Amino acid sequence: MEASCLELALEGERLCKAGDFKGGTAFFEAAVQVGTEDLKTLSAIYSQLGNAYFYLKEYGKALEYHRHDLTLARTIGDRIGEGKASGNLGNTLKVLGRFDEAVVCCQRHLDISQEQGDKVGEARALYNIGNVFHAKGKQQLWGCTQEPGELPSDVRETLQKATGFYEMNLCLVKELGDRAAQGRAYGNLGNTHYLLGNFVEAIKFHRQRLSIAKEFGDKAAERRAYSNLGNALIFLGQFNTATEYYRKTLQLSRQLRDQVMEAQACYSLGNTYTLLQQYERAIDYHLKHLCIAQELNDRVGEGRACWSLGNAYVSLGNHKQALHYARKHLDISKEIGDRNGELTARMNVEQLMEALGVNESDLSPSSSEFEMQGNTEKVQYLYIKKVVCCPFYLFLTCALLIQNCDNQNLENMQRRSRNQLSQPGKRKGYSDSQSSDERPWLDSPVDTDDITVQVTPPVSKLGRDPSDEDCFFDLLSKFQSSRMDDQRCHLDEPQNGDNQEGAADTSLNEMLDPAITTSPQTEELFDLIASSQSRRLDDQRVSVGNLPGLRITHNNLGHLVGEGDHQEPSDDFFNMLIKCQSSRIDDQRCSPPEAGPHAPTVPDEDFFSLIQRVQAKRMDEQRVHLPSDDQDSSHSSDQETPGDFPS
Repeated sequence: MEASCLELALEGERLCKAGDFKGGTAFFEAAVQVGTEDLKTLSAIYSQLGNAYFYLKEYGKALEYHRHDLTLARTIGDRIGEGKASGNLGNTLKVLGRFDEAVVCCQRHLDISQEQGDKVGEARALYNIGNVFHAKGKQQLWGCTQEPGELPSDVRETLQKATGFYEMNLCLVKELGDRAAQGRAYGNLGNTHYLLGNFVEAIKFHRQRLSIAKEFGDKAAERRAYSNLGNALIFLGQFNTATEYYRKTLQLSRQLRDQVMEAQACYSLGNTYTLLQQYERAIDYHLKHLCIAQELNDRVGEGRACWSLGNAYVSLGNHKQALHYARKHLDISKEIGDRNGELTARMNVEQLMEALGVNESDLSPSSSEFEMQGNTEKVQYLYIKKVVCCPFYLFLTCALLIQNCDNQNLENMQRRSRNQLSQPGKRKGYSDSQSSDERPWLDSPVDTDDITVQVTPPVSKLGRDPSDEDCFFDLLSKFQSSRMDDQRCHLDEPQNGDNQEGAADTSLNEMLDPAITTSPQTEELFDLIASSQSRRLDDQRVSVGNLPGLRITHNNLGHLVGEGDHQEPSDDFFNMLIKCQSSRIDDQRCSPPEAGPHAPTVPDEDFFSLIQRVQAKRMDEQRVHLPSDDQDSSHSSDQETPGDFPS
């Protein structure tokens, strides 16, 4: 049995090292089923299983086995093992977004490593803590509209903590001579400085990362370094240099046969060439991005590619082709439920149709449900007026329209569309001040007068009472009370009140009489109590017998008893506490910001989306209002002020 368990575990480890984590977990699970009495072997199996499930993105199972590993390490007094298990728990909790718990676990790993003089473990703990703060800072950045370097104080503090731990990790791995770990530290330092707006520092660290990646022949790390260098150079206005790095990113992605990364590189190249006003090359890369997104069924990426293609064709004056991609962008936005994208696409389609002098009837009937006829209120679209402007300004037009169109323009547009959709009569039940999100008829041509609301009749009190179990037990006690009374025994009260003290003394002596306490009736009573209360007593026990794969024998029993007297409360205690307090904790939670639909073919750190946010205020200051219809349209073209790219 022992050899079989060990052999299964070794085979699982071999498969995991070869990259077959699914096959590795199967062998590790089989080893757990066989079981072992060797506590060290079982702890190693738990750790490997947790890591394998982590790579398979099954974080719930990873958390379970890392907790088993932590419990076993504490039980046998293995401080080094406890530290490693805590670090693994911290990494898993970080991925789940439970950053505060992750910091506690990683800090415990750091404390134990320093206590044991484990320099390698200390370096890993410092790196893990930096990773937790890095991930927390990136999550806090969602919804921030400040320019790079002007972050909220809490976000800046979190990212600076991450930078501090990465720097401590870098010093320690330099002392240990671990070049691979140095490369990881340089890369993460570059990423945190990028988020803080320190682009020159970020470029310095990413170049160090690139050098070490080439030294080890790590093509994936080399590709990441090139991509990160391109992103940072964009914010310094060095577009030509950025395109060189993006082309190298694309080349390495194709060598690695990574279609997702290839699509992201094409996306970045297309947008950078748009900034350089090289629209033909931009269209070429956007079409490549679109093809890969369609192949990978990435609908969000398809929508982003169609939007970019529409902008590029508008810049070339090809409004017909631009309208084709704008309508595709609209269809995809409606399909994936992207409200902002849908609004942007609708406005693009309307303005392009007006520029081409066509209406909805000239197009395919199923192409769009939104019709715009006659003269519309003029919105500042540079491509409609065909002005010569900064390409950066053109690139941001769609996003800026969402932020800069005032509420009156949107209400007028909604009012006109409502009049066309609600023929012959007007809609009821919605005021003009309501937003488009509160008007379901904008997305559906169903009149509210035709809708019948059916209200279900109220259910009985018993059906609505949330405490059904209490009602059941109350009912049971009423019906069974007479039977329970029949089984009670009544104590005989003394006839004379003066004799009560003596009776008490007598009964106490009788209780202490061994002959009475060992009578069959007394033993039967104790057996009855033990049998009825055993489950409640077991629920309050602390035991390691629930660890899967553990075979308790006389050899390891001594290690399992008495080792945890001076330890902290186990994780089971905290789990029970969380279960009891979950309702109170949930009442104090605030929901995180929605991350939006996932687009694998669009870079996670999409600097073009960041540019769109941070430049909104500066672009407002450079806007001019178009004159009315009776004025010369060329007058506004002469007054246009090109936008500036951040330096």
